[in-house]
Amino acid sequence: MSKTVSEGVRQQDVSYGALARAGLKVGLLSFGGPAGQIALMHRIFVEEKKWIDEARYLSALDYCMLLPGPEAQQLAVYVGWIVRGVWGGVIAGLLFVAPGALVIFALAWGYALYGEVAAVSAMFVGVKAAVLAIVMSAVLKIGKRALKGRADMLIAGAAFVALFFFGAPFPAVILTAALLGVISALRASANIRPVVGDAKQASLAADRPSVEGALRAAFVWGAMWLAPVVMATGILGRDHVVTRVGWLFSHLAVVTFGGAYAVLSYLREQAVDVEQWLAAPQMIDGLGLAETTPGPLVLVNQFVGFFAGWNAPAGGVWLAAVCALMASWCTFAPSFLWIFAGAPLLEGLRQNRIAASALRAITAAVLGVILNLAIWFGLNILFRQAMVAPMPGGHDLAFPVLTSADPLAWVIFGVAALMLQRFKINMIIVIALCACLGSAGVFPK
Repeated sequence: MSKTVSEGVRQQDVSYGALARAGLKVGLLSFGGPAGQIALMHRIFVEEKKWIDEARYLSALDYCMLLPGPEAQQLAVYVGWIVRGVWGGVIAGLLFVAPGALVIFALAWGYALYGEVAAVSAMFVGVKAAVLAIVMSAVLKIGKRALKGRADMLIAGAAFVALFFFGAPFPAVILTAALLGVISALRASANIRPVVGDAKQASLAADRPSVEGALRAAFVWGAMWLAPVVMATGILGRDHVVTRVGWLFSHLAVVTFGGAYAVLSYLREQAVDVEQWLAAPQMIDGLGLAETTPGPLVLVNQFVGFFAGWNAPAGGVWLAAVCALMASWCTFAPSFLWIFAGAPLLEGLRQNRIAASALRAITAAVLGVILNLAIWFGLNILFRQAMVAPMPGGHDLAFPVLTSADPLAWVIFGVAALMLQRFKINMIIVIALCACLGSAGVFPK
């Protein structure tokens, strides 16, 4: 019997080619950081392709938000794993990263040669405004489906307030939500509404890919992740730039809880102050490039790796390419390990009533996280300046300077929202049109 993917869809009905095409579409259009990428995958995999239902997508998102590393790439791996097993996860995960990695490499090389990327960045000005519309649309859709009661709304609101106003640690917010879910389950176990949608969904656990096979794949990926670093250490020595890049980003891969922004200060300290691979302005420019290209924001790691090789003694484009590849590998390879080892266990936990309640609470908190990211993104797109107000605990709260509103960005955002929400226009057409509008505003006649 073929394995069930979602209601009415079987694994054998989704070909590797179809998954690859959808994965490449996600990789090419995954602008806007985690919030935009999660929204994009929801639109393609849940709404358009219907390869995974809402409940399973949200459970996968819950799990990925708990992991170190780029949660959006991990979510792509998870969805691919659900659709076509381990190889499906590999295809979806690699295609999610590859387009952005190629673009970042080309831009880093051009930046190293010419130091001027304004013309390249200009075409993405309108794209950012379009992505903001996509993100806000996703917040509304996911919120309507995920918030089933007053408790869910309170958790989502509390998560947003804790993150936005007080800068609470991301893991603490998620773990607190999980604890509230467990307490709710213990107090009213008879009334728990599980995450699983209906009786048909209950059969998913029996039909999922085997735990043993997924764990074997995880061991393989663990060895593959560390093999290049170990080989570089043995062949080139511990102090060679390629080796140092490998070990630094392998370390970052296991401590980057809370998304890319949570680890940027540590990366800047190590890459700029300690290793002196690049200057602080170059680091800021690299972050700007990563913000305006498809793929996860942690592709800035590849930019840093490129300049580690470029600026090394006897460095050049070849050494830069090797260091960039090492940085990207050590950043993204661990995601396959986390998913292939943990996803089968999560699929089983979906049938546990206490675990289901915890995951439901996490889902509500994640909505607050996405809203926090969306507002931060909107602040940086729709306004040119922001005021900073200190908050308790050392957190700085940013407010927009209303007189610095960008009229063009607001217009493009409104056009994109109207096309997506009212007229349901294809996302590719919306993004392409907004890119043209943005370029026209940046380069007026």
